[in-house]
Amino acid sequence: MFKKIFSAAVAALLITSAAQADYSSHPGAAAFVKTMVEEHNFDRDWVLAILKQSEAKQSILDAMSRPAESVMTWERYRKIFIQDSRVTQGVEFWKEHLEELTRAEKQFGVPASMIVGIIGVETRYGRNKGSFRVVDALATLGFDFPRRSSFFLGQLEEYMLMVREQGIEPFSLKGSYAGAMGYGQFIPSSYRAYAVDFDGDGKVDIVNSSVDAVGSVANYFKRHGWRLNEPVVSSAVVKDGVDESFFNAGLKPEKTIAELRAAGITGDRALAPERKATAMKLDGDKGDEYWIGLQNFYVITRYNHSSMYAMAAYQLSELIADEMAKVTAP
Repeated sequence: MFKKIFSAAVAALLITSAAQADYSSHPGAAAFVKTMVEEHNFDRDWVLAILKQSEAKQSILDAMSRPAESVMTWERYRKIFIQDSRVTQGVEFWKEHLEELTRAEKQFGVPASMIVGIIGVETRYGRNKGSFRVVDALATLGFDFPRRSSFFLGQLEEYMLMVREQGIEPFSLKGSYAGAMGYGQFIPSSYRAYAVDFDGDGKVDIVNSSVDAVGSVANYFKRHGWRLNEPVVSSAVVKDGVDESFFNAGLKPEKTIAELRAAGITGDRALAPERKATAMKLDGDKGDEYWIGLQNFYVITRYNHSSMYAMAAYQLSELIADEMAKVTAP
C-alpha cells in the first residue's frame, strides 16, 4: 500500500512540475507546429502565438486524474444525474424545442427523449457548458498529461482546424476540463465530424445554438449505429453461482442472449436469442443490480465510455419521457 501511495505522489509531483505557462517553448511544441504547418498549411507564427498564450491549468490535470466514473459507485453516480430538478428542466427543454426535436427524431431516427437526456446529463440543458478555455484544456493535457498526451495533442490539432473552418476566435470558446464544448459537450474531432447546422443559419454552432446541438447529438447517435425502435437495456435476474467473468467484461455486446441465458443471466423474455448483448453488475443503493446492455446501450457509451454514464443518460431520458407524456396527454 505504501508503495502505491508513494508512486501516486511522485506521479502527481511530476505532472505538477511539468505544467508550464508558455507552451511555445515546450519540448513537444516543435513537432506539433511542424505538423500544423506542413500538413495543414497553418502560419507558423499563428500556431506559436496560440501556444504562447495558452495557459497551463493544474486544476485540469487534477480533474483528469480522478474522473467520477472511476471513483464513484453507481449509487452515488446515479444521484448526480437522476434528480427531480433535472427531469423538470428536461421537460421544459423538450417543450421549448418540440419542433426541432420532432424533426431530429424523424430525420435521424433517434428518440427525442434520448437527445434531451444526453444534453441534460452533459450540461443541464446548456446551464453548465464549462468554464475552461478550450485551448488551455487541450494544450495542458496535450503537453503535460503524458498518459493521454497523444490523444489531446490530436484534439488540439482538430481544434485549430475547427476554428479555422468555422471562423472562430480561438480563445473565445470555453468548455470542460477535457476540452469538450457546447450543449452536448463535443470534443473537437466530434465537432468536426458530427456537428450539423440544424437551424439553417449557415453556421455549425453547438456552443450557442441549442437547435444545432439537438441535431448534432441526434446525428452523432445515428452515425454510431443507433437502431430505431430497438431496446436499450433490460434488467436481469441472475441465478446463484453465475461465473462473475460474464459481468462488466466490456461495453460492446459480444455475447448472445442465448449464451447469457445458458449461463444463468435472464433478461426480458422478448429478447431474441441471437441478439448480441453485454451483462453488467452495478452497485446500487439496494445492493447489486444486474442489467443486460444491447446495441443502443453500446451507442450511448460511444459518447462516454462508461456503463454508469450510459445508464444514467438512459434512465434520465426515460423519466423525462414519462413526465412529458403526462403534461402533453389530452
